[in-house]
Amino acid sequence: MQHSFTNKIMEILKNNFGKSADDIFQKSDLLKYINRKTASAHKGSKARSSFASIYAIYVLIEDYISKGFNKKNKYADYEGAIYTDLKGRMNELPFGEKLQNHALNHRMNKEFEKFYADSTYTPILRDVETKRYWINEHLLKIKHGSKTVNISPSIQLIIEAYIATKQQSFNMFIKTCEELRTITKKSPSKEKEFIFSLLEPNADARIFEIVSYAILKFHYAEQSIFWGFEMNKIEEEKLKLYKTGRTNANDGGIDFVMKPLGRFFQVTETTNVKKYFLDIDKIERYPITFVIKSELPENQLKKAIKEGAEAQFVIKSIAQKYMKAVEEIINLPKLKEIFEELIKEGKTNFILEEIIRQSRVEFNIE
Repeated sequence: MQHSFTNKIMEILKNNFGKSADDIFQKSDLLKYINRKTASAHKGSKARSSFASIYAIYVLIEDYISKGFNKKNKYADYEGAIYTDLKGRMNELPFGEKLQNHALNHRMNKEFEKFYADSTYTPILRDVETKRYWINEHLLKIKHGSKTVNISPSIQLIIEAYIATKQQSFNMFIKTCEELRTITKKSPSKEKEFIFSLLEPNADARIFEIVSYAILKFHYAEQSIFWGFEMNKIEEEKLKLYKTGRTNANDGGIDFVMKPLGRFFQVTETTNVKKYFLDIDKIERYPITFVIKSELPENQLKKAIKEGAEAQFVIKSIAQKYMKAVEEIINLPKLKEIFEELIKEGKTNFILEEIIRQSRVEFNIE
């Protein structure tokens, strides 16, 4: 797999191993995996970043090097890195503040196995009882001719270069938002093109959730209802959308909540209907609107959910209860349509302002 950041990977390997770089790369499944996971490096902040898996590798290798195991053959006797230390270090890294433990515990290993099924080794080793972790040293030692080289320092440099590249991309993203915010009246087509680029199937999940929120917040802001607890005390209240927490958080499946209607919104990028049913179950089948990062038509998405419900639950009455819980589906074309209307209403500046504000909070950028 060749992409723009591959050149940086090869540059680091050549600096460390000279003419042997190509051979070492070809013999290392771990380097090839990292190469695959860093494909978004130069695609801007909207592209999927894969920080969780990359950081899981990084913190274990950082621990490995800090204790000098890349220079001595005693790693087999090491008691292992402490889980809380690794998790804490992952959260300290840029963009890693809200990363959870899935990559360390199983997700990275499962994905590696999917790509390199013939590999003899599992990258991350752990003892569930003691909560101690190791990087599989076999993947760090590559035989080249009559020598065996340790690639851990190279991997550390590669991941640090990737982090720096993504930081630069994100800073450019914020800068672009701020620049567009100041020239809205002069070039409205640029803002539209920029926002549309964030509403694509390959967009980073966190950026997509932020942009979706900003668009829907101002879409509903001009709508209002009349309500009250007594007939002679009916009041008008505008709809207000609240973002309930950080993106990708384990918060029970509620991303946005609307006041005063009490509508729930869940943002998702998967078309796996089992995930929808899990979200519905978490809130005891309370009606929920799914904001889906898909270009498939709304009726096709709803049909897929219905077929999935009927296949999973067999009993039609149960499947129907799940379908009744799907209040609305908002897909990418619908979000773009809503944004087009907001452009006409002169709301672009407010949307960009909200994207900047939410992004700074989400990615912990001052």
